[in-house]
Amino acid sequence: MTEHLQSSGATAVKASSLRDVRELTLDELTQFVTAAGERSFRARQIMGWLWQRGADSFDAMSDLGAGLRADLKNHFNISPTPDATVARSTDGTRKLLVTLGDGEAIESVIIPAGERVTLCLSSQAGCAMACEFCATAMMGLHRNLTAAEIVGQIAAARRELGPGEQLTNYVFMGMGEPLANYPRLMRALAIMTSAWGMGISPRRVTVSTVGLVPAMDRLLAEFPSVNLAVSLHAATDELRDRLAPINLRYPLKQLIDACRALPIKRRDRVTFEYVMLAGVNDSPADARRLVRLLGQLKAKVNLIIFNPFSGARFAPSARAAVEGFQAILRQGNLTATIRESRGQDIAAACGQLYAERQAG
Repeated sequence: MTEHLQSSGATAVKASSLRDVRELTLDELTQFVTAAGERSFRARQIMGWLWQRGADSFDAMSDLGAGLRADLKNHFNISPTPDATVARSTDGTRKLLVTLGDGEAIESVIIPAGERVTLCLSSQAGCAMACEFCATAMMGLHRNLTAAEIVGQIAAARRELGPGEQLTNYVFMGMGEPLANYPRLMRALAIMTSAWGMGISPRRVTVSTVGLVPAMDRLLAEFPSVNLAVSLHAATDELRDRLAPINLRYPLKQLIDACRALPIKRRDRVTFEYVMLAGVNDSPADARRLVRLLGQLKAKVNLIIFNPFSGARFAPSARAAVEGFQAILRQGNLTATIRESRGQDIAAACGQLYAERQAG
């Protein structure tokens, strides 16, 4: 009995130390199977089992030979779909608190809007950007997510969809700064958008950044069809230094110059996110400054209704202030939309469910 327990423990330790096969690209898996003496098409079969059929074990891959399945088990594991605690809003929003293999927790949000069902994805556990209006900033950065943990949120979300409901859009606007986890983000995007992976159209994927300038152009060079959104929130360096301290490193002129140089397609626009904070950045003068800042760009501005959280030092702007702000932007020939706050009854501001878990 003791020997059996020791053997089982050793097996568990070995399994936990193996690389997750869901981290691999098709090229990497092809290299493995050909080195194992198999024909290259076996790699696509394995990817089909992982991403189209949702296999959670190598033994389930019934059209692979026993030898190849044994080789796979000796070198890799398959990460299970992570567990998630779900909070459901009266407006249809569902917020998932996803527990990772090491006990760390992240958040994802399912947001239905007509025929669109958007999944908001996290790229890090916590965040180091210290944006003053963000609940996740209060956590600090715990660690980067792996590519498998990033795409695992999609599998977790799909389990929570209703009959006939399907995810249509994917936005990296959850916990973390996606471009600060660049290598793993790129791997996750490859898995999401490749025919051998999830087959999601890159046009349905948006990556939001607070302004890590060097990585912005690199992202669009590697994934030119992915949408990029820039979290702006202020039209002066003085205010943005306070709201988004990354501005001290990449000030507005450098950020806007970088946006102007992005390889944006002729019919597309650069999207800017702007959280409306009462008495802070929502005056008519702020709107006019924003028009001057973005006037030479083909820009779209999403005005975001602030979702308050415990400990926040801000309040959401009045509806009249938001609509007046929008009107000034439109008069300045900017496309401007209002993004309503969703899931307020389930603490849907990013970081709130995590904070509640810690407090409990």
